Amino acid sequence: MNNAIYSFPKPINEPVKSYAPGSKEKAELKAALKQVSSEVLDIPLVIGGQEVRTGDTGNVVMPHDHQHVLATYHKAGPKEVQMAIDAALKARQEWSDLPFTERASVMLRVAELISTKYRYLVNASVMLGQSKNPFQAEIDAPCELIDFLRYSTFYASQVYADQPYSETGTLNRMDYRALEGFVFSLTPFNFTSIASNLNMAPAMMGNVAVWKPSTTAILSNYLLMKIFKEAGLPDGVVNFIPGKGSVIGKVVTESPDLAGFHFTGSTATFNAIWRQMGQNLEKYRSYPKIVGETGGKNFIFVHPSATVPEVATAIVRGAFEYQGQKCSAGSRAYIPASLWPAIKEMVGDMLKDVKMGDVQDFSNFVNAVIDEASFDNIKSYIDYAKASPDAEIVFGGNCDKSVGYFVEPTVILTTDPKFKSMVEEIFGPVITIFVYDDAKYEETLELCDQTSPYGLTGSIFSTDRYAIELAQNKLRYAAGNFYINDKPTGAVIAQQPFGGSRASGTNDKAGGPLNLIRWTNPRCVKETFVPPTTYGYPFLGEK
Repeated sequence: MNNAIYSFPKPINEPVKSYAPGSKEKAELKAALKQVSSEVLDIPLVIGGQEVRTGDTGNVVMPHDHQHVLATYHKAGPKEVQMAIDAALKARQEWSDLPFTERASVMLRVAELISTKYRYLVNASVMLGQSKNPFQAEIDAPCELIDFLRYSTFYASQVYADQPYSETGTLNRMDYRALEGFVFSLTPFNFTSIASNLNMAPAMMGNVAVWKPSTTAILSNYLLMKIFKEAGLPDGVVNFIPGKGSVIGKVVTESPDLAGFHFTGSTATFNAIWRQMGQNLEKYRSYPKIVGETGGKNFIFVHPSATVPEVATAIVRGAFEYQGQKCSAGSRAYIPASLWPAIKEMVGDMLKDVKMGDVQDFSNFVNAVIDEASFDNIKSYIDYAKASPDAEIVFGGNCDKSVGYFVEPTVILTTDPKFKSMVEEIFGPVITIFVYDDAKYEETLELCDQTSPYGLTGSIFSTDRYAIELAQNKLRYAAGNFYINDKPTGAVIAQQPFGGSRASGTNDKAGGPLNLIRWTNPRCVKETFVPPTTYGYPFLGEK
């Protein structure tokens, strides 16, 4: 038996490849795109390491060319969901008993396989299946996915090393047990790295998972399952069950062995699952741990001292990269009247250069939104603004789903700070601007804080330090990730731990020790070397 106590060194973030013209990585990625786009995969469920095909299938299509089928996938029914739960519970004991360093080795091997052997295939599957341009795919999967895995080993070693104080004559120690049951992971379409982490962070701490992937990210997620297996993840530790959320959720939330729920997605879905769990509390063997990152209505707040080109760039990048489908995307902006004309002109000039289209044309900055339901929802907000006397479309506003689900980067200007598109989450390439009186900076900060039920990300642009400090104080709970003179997107593992509160989630900061420790069930053990042999204390001798 290896009794070494190993401390993992702090890693560095995975370098981001540029895919510049003439580069080797660009040629490699182009070849991977050609390979993935020419195949039609048959994607099964993976339960206990075995492929399961139900015959109830759906199609995986390219959002930017929705007639192009990339794969068919099999959907889980109630029987298969129970099979996945049983497989996870069967694998639990051996996996949780495995020494931490052995589990960490699996995680690091997954990271290395994605960094090298599978880098371009993972990137291509994200680009084609989720309509991301090369840079957006690169910073998601591989890079952030690799960072999640490598940093989880480092942070987990810190968690396990955190032990209580022992006085002379005793030994106190903390046993960070896995949860007593399985974790249900419900993952989003927009980040493949998050889909991996929602399973592998609990697994790092000895847990097993039942995984329902987003139906619009199944291509890249299935590739991850195959990589997990190649890296040596034991059968049953993660079980892959695509299918209808209501079907899967009902079986999972009624299981007495549900020990945790790890989620990224909409606030409404999170609330619905939590409500189902609440109705089944008496059934559970233990209270399930609930960790979720949900909606956002992220802001860009501009002080009159701000620098115009910096603000304009933050708006275009922060609101329109990945078609505004980031949890952190800028969706509302507060701009002083003195700067609005110059900012408007510069944003307009940038948007004239922005190209929209197929991900395989690397000159396209914007691609398609994820599916028809999303397209229709986003378009409804644009149509509402077009018809309202309180708003106008400043830039964009055109939508076309004849070939792909394309929505132009759209800027709405409103005179109503509580206008519908200033308050509600849209999750698309739409930002709404409210122009405020320069003299009402503090008052407008308070308005920003009170407008949205969310509290995920936000930014302040200013060169006035007093104004920045005032914004930080007034907006203290308006954002779990707050940016000074930067766009509200682009959090990097270990640099900006990510998460928000209010209606944006439980703020357990994915990718760090705060999240990992939630997947433990600590037991404190005290050993007394020489126990007392009489019951009395000195105070009893007083006369």
